[in-house]
Amino acid sequence: MDAARPRSGRPARDTARLTAERWLGAEATRRLEDQIQAALRRARSSGKPIVVSVRGNAVGELDPTATVVASRRPGEPWFCFEQRDRDNAALGALGCVRRFEARGADRFVQVASRWRGLCAAAVGDLAGGPPGSGLVGVGGFAFSAEGGAGEAWSGFSPASLVVPELSLARRGGDTVVTLNVDVAPDDTVADALRRAMTRLSELRRGGLPLLDPAPTGSYRVHSPMPPSHYEEAVARAVERIRRGEFEKIVLAREVEVHAPIAHDPGAILGLLRQEFPSCYVFAVGRGEATFLAASPELLVRRDGQRASTVALAGSIGRSADPAVDDHLGERLLHSEKDREENAIVARRIARTLSPLSVWTTAAPEPVLVRVANIQHLATPIRAQLAAPIGAVELAGALHPTPAVGGEPRDRVGAIIPALEGIDRGWYAGAVGWTDSSGDGEFCVALRCALLRGALARLYAGCGIVRDSDPAEELAETEVKLSALLPALAG
Repeated sequence: MDAARPRSGRPARDTARLTAERWLGAEATRRLEDQIQAALRRARSSGKPIVVSVRGNAVGELDPTATVVASRRPGEPWFCFEQRDRDNAALGALGCVRRFEARGADRFVQVASRWRGLCAAAVGDLAGGPPGSGLVGVGGFAFSAEGGAGEAWSGFSPASLVVPELSLARRGGDTVVTLNVDVAPDDTVADALRRAMTRLSELRRGGLPLLDPAPTGSYRVHSPMPPSHYEEAVARAVERIRRGEFEKIVLAREVEVHAPIAHDPGAILGLLRQEFPSCYVFAVGRGEATFLAASPELLVRRDGQRASTVALAGSIGRSADPAVDDHLGERLLHSEKDREENAIVARRIARTLSPLSVWTTAAPEPVLVRVANIQHLATPIRAQLAAPIGAVELAGALHPTPAVGGEPRDRVGAIIPALEGIDRGWYAGAVGWTDSSGDGEFCVALRCALLRGALARLYAGCGIVRDSDPAEELAETEVKLSALLPALAG
């Protein structure tokens, strides 16, 4: 009887191994069992669970975003983050083996510390591969220390970093698949392997779904606060700036889209990455809700001892006529109001990075950054770090820049919600990833929407300085909202 068991179980094990090899490759699959055994010894010695991370090169072309959308389990955390114009970069993640959450002013520091502790104890392929491969933490941070307290943002903690079960990192045409397994002291090698193989067996290749071109029913776009409220808020802010209370403040507004059917995050992602290939197109799933965006703004990228960011502030619309489009760009480049707004952001970023760096340099003049429906002034900024500060801590040091908050930062912090009258949640916060070496990338969550069933909440804001005009700022929010409205409002 006992002798028959291995024979009867062998076909199932062989099938599971072939499935694993299809995603990880044969060599990584062979290493998986060895790494689990090593983790189990360490877990039993320490009395604490240990994360195993094994990566391998995917066989054939693989679209991380489409694979995640097709393979996610109902209600589980999921994550997509891509910028197609930058070497086809993409990172997708499924499931959760660990979750680090925090709130308060030191939420970035709390999460970073817990992440480093996990990485120090983990075994396997922790780093050394292409950016985003190996052991990574993915997620985001709310705009404010206690942001997202309302029911609309349920599931989105003020700080939330997830260690996924599976991640898929692509650069160029190559994709690396990383499998993470949490091994507890009372685990067995067989049980841990079975969990790993089950997760791999659920992966599905394919394309993203398409938006329904003719849904039954009608869409309704609604502003919880009337447009006049926003204009009044801008006017009050300008008065206070001219009195010398602060230099700049960013004010946002919220718009709701009520659909006849549930919004489809995968279909919306497909449209956004097609229309905005130079932007960070991302989605963060928590429970039944999805936060997604096509953001033009990098908060920080950390690659070894190098950090890079951009001061993105000052905006104008675009035109289908190339001559008119160029004229609009020239207007923006020579606009004193917009150049002042950009300079405020660039100065603050440089001041923040300087104490952390051997040197910091900013471009002498802003340049134009054009996306599908809008163009911005951008000042690239680079720094050589003096100490190995990680991407999460760097994001915390820079957030919020005056591009989404104001200047001075401490003074405008309480004024923003009082003038806006909304809960920003993760809007204008930081979304991205970090790896076990501290490298990573976070963008600013702009041109974004929170989806929950048939309701989508969109957010857009503008930088207000002493020469801002309320009507013009309202019109600028409409331009920014138009990035997502076509995808959400039919």
